[in-house]
Amino acid sequence: MIQFLDLHKINARFQLEFQHKFNEFLNSGHYILGKEVAAFEKNFANYCGTKYCIGVSNGLDALILIFQAYLELGVLKKNDEVIVPANTFIATIIAIEKTGLKPVLVEPDINIYTLSVLEIEKHITTRTKAILVVHLYGMLAEMELISSVVKKNNLLLIEDAAQAHGAKNQQGIKAGNLSNAAAFSFYPSKNLGALGDAGAITTNSELLNNTIIKLRNYGTSSKYVYDFIGNNNRLDEIQAAFLNIKLKCLDEDNSKRRKIANHYLSGITNKKVKLPFYNQSCNHVFYAFVLMVENRQSFIDFLYKNNIETLIHYPIPPHKQQAFSHLKASALPITEMIHHQIVSIPISPVMTSKEVEKVIKTINNYS
Repeated sequence: MIQFLDLHKINARFQLEFQHKFNEFLNSGHYILGKEVAAFEKNFANYCGTKYCIGVSNGLDALILIFQAYLELGVLKKNDEVIVPANTFIATIIAIEKTGLKPVLVEPDINIYTLSVLEIEKHITTRTKAILVVHLYGMLAEMELISSVVKKNNLLLIEDAAQAHGAKNQQGIKAGNLSNAAAFSFYPSKNLGALGDAGAITTNSELLNNTIIKLRNYGTSSKYVYDFIGNNNRLDEIQAAFLNIKLKCLDEDNSKRRKIANHYLSGITNKKVKLPFYNQSCNHVFYAFVLMVENRQSFIDFLYKNNIETLIHYPIPPHKQQAFSHLKASALPITEMIHHQIVSIPISPVMTSKEVEKVIKTINNYS
């Protein structure tokens, strides 16, 4: 069976380093917000090209903390509207709701699955205060065009970069440094994945950085002194240690993903399958290689019978979830079609050429 994602094989490459680092961590006696978190924050900020990075507990908390900080600073107010793609993982929208803001769901561009600039402009009102873009499946949203809309309307721009570690635009600017603030997830399946839950926020704003540092640790400015009603959203010291090890290989791993993606794009010729758009730039890191197939379940069953696992990112759109039944979203036919037809096939830096060729051959044999 070709696994959709072999996490053991991915992490086995670092086993000796992990073991050495764990022993060092255990013997240090310092297990919360120690030198490993500080090192990772410095390293990841340097990697993204930002002034600041704050290590936090996971990607959802990273988004929540960004909004919470802007509320504390008075930049946002309760019930302000945030434009967000309708085609996204549910956490993106949860973060807006959890902080008392109002999500405005907007259709994506059907060709690239990320926010449509034309649709954004249709939904801007006097209540709109921010745009939350999602670099879905590892591909940057159209940040240059979206940034122009943001500037014209004096809005905040926030990135959900949970799937786009290392993606960069034509000027070489990376995800995490294309907005006022960005949220990352290091869930184990991500291109840069921890061995548990972990996340981070990147920004160039000293004020935002200082506010989030307090909020992630109960709102404290110094021991037992609390400036805000905060949370316990700290990045684990041991996860930071593992991330420091894996960060050194991120660009190489992303290159391997792009190489596999190019094999798929040139090798898959089945007309029943719609391939993803890719312009051969570094704006895509292929967290997922997503196809569209009209008879999806038949396709999934066919691949499984041929010992190939697949996954759906994601089967039910957020506005169709019971959790968001209170949202009176307008018709979202593009989002619904995407969620009805998409299927992700295996892609990872540890896939072999033989496995890639088998996936291609099997898909081309599907009828």
